[in-house]
Amino acid sequence: MSGLLAARGHRLTDERDEADLWLLNSCTVKNPAEDHFRNMVEEGLIRGKKVVAAGCVSQGKPSSDYLKGLSIIGVKQIDRVVEVVEETLQGNSVRLLGGTRKDPGVPLDMPKVRRNPLIEILAINSGCLNRCTYCKTKFARGDLVSYPPDQIVARAKQSFAEGVVEIWLTSEDTGAYGRDIDTTLPELLWQLVDVIPDGCRLRLGMTNPPYMMDHLDEIARVLVHPRVYAFLHVPVQSGSNAVLRDMRREYNVDDFSRVVSILRRKVPGISIATDIICGFPTETEEDFEETLALCRKYNFPTLFINQFFPRPGTPAARMKRLPTQEVKRRSRLLSQFFQSYSPFDNRVGQKYTVLVTETAHDDKHYVGHNQFYEQVLVPRDVSLMGKLVDVEIVSTCKFSMTGKPVNTSVPQRPTAVGPLRKGQVSGMRRRSKPVANAVSWWYRLSVLVLALAIGIRIIQVVYMQFFSHSGSRKDSVDTEGGLQHGGTQAFSAGENIF
Repeated sequence: MSGLLAARGHRLTDERDEADLWLLNSCTVKNPAEDHFRNMVEEGLIRGKKVVAAGCVSQGKPSSDYLKGLSIIGVKQIDRVVEVVEETLQGNSVRLLGGTRKDPGVPLDMPKVRRNPLIEILAINSGCLNRCTYCKTKFARGDLVSYPPDQIVARAKQSFAEGVVEIWLTSEDTGAYGRDIDTTLPELLWQLVDVIPDGCRLRLGMTNPPYMMDHLDEIARVLVHPRVYAFLHVPVQSGSNAVLRDMRREYNVDDFSRVVSILRRKVPGISIATDIICGFPTETEEDFEETLALCRKYNFPTLFINQFFPRPGTPAARMKRLPTQEVKRRSRLLSQFFQSYSPFDNRVGQKYTVLVTETAHDDKHYVGHNQFYEQVLVPRDVSLMGKLVDVEIVSTCKFSMTGKPVNTSVPQRPTAVGPLRKGQVSGMRRRSKPVANAVSWWYRLSVLVLALAIGIRIIQVVYMQFFSHSGSRKDSVDTEGGLQHGGTQAFSAGENIF
């Protein structure tokens, strides 16, 4: 959306006060996310800002009281964001919420503004095949719709041509890709691997267990490729088969264990992240103990722990909830276990090649990732950003390692071109030498045209003055003045958008 608006001429800003309009995206996965979205809507209105609501919350429940009178853009209509924003700036309320389109709804070749010019977040499909009893995303996103492989590969090629060094594949369920268009995720991945420059990396997105089991061997072969991170996010949600059935997750604990065990055997060193929901309404104490046992079995390096929140309109919201204090107790116990071990013990002195792409939260380090997508902090040195850096680990903590660059190694940029400027629109012509020459050519041409126009105008004035003094055609000046008031209206698209 930001890319389309920027390409239109609107100025994007991170400063709320200076914006004329707030474009607020939303997530419906958890109650706190929706609460934050509602608070932002109310804050914008209090500040007298124009507000446009987007994302899954406004798509799934546009009748909410706090959305009344607001413009809303649906999850499959964001290619029309310019239309909605400009109507809203003119004082109109527009709602585009159609949900019957059989395509993902957002062309991959649309202009975009990357939050990080080094990283391309690339959607490969929208919607999902599941009907989990606790999840509301299905209401907003609908059934699975996959992008054709050629469109995804074309977007990847364009990204690398713009200086991107890392691509993140994303969707509601990466593993389900292609089931609606007679292809598979491994087939897509091999096509992407072929176009990834040496030194650049591909990171797979979240995938549910059922859709991985048919392709485990092939996925393992992809994950050991040097241009693909040996990393996978596979949410299990519970270690109890009874709870998984009540969640309608379409797999059991043995299925999940098979995925993890096979990948760990065939992809040495792989990082596997998972999710747990604590306090699902039907979860007994025995069920929770089974979840703890599963986590102890694998000591996941990344564990996302969530307390159950009922999402309105879902089957789980009609179930009798567990006491809040009990849900918090189980969440606390699981968190304590997760904090009891470190995945990076005994790593001091080891050497890795890391791809540096981000700034750490402490603003004192840059963040790189090794082949297993493990986080390695390096000194904040601009000469390292966007490059492959050989490091030696000097310290570790629960969530990361700290490395110092090896003096005998020179950081290498994986691509021949640098990234776009922050805020620059992807898909627009880059300012390389050929483009600079073209810009210079157009500049010279425009100057020539302007000079000709001025010359013609001078001739017109002299001509008019000659006839004015000769007393002929006395109405010529009035005719000219009338022409000066004509012409077309130009729309100014310079409003500030937050």
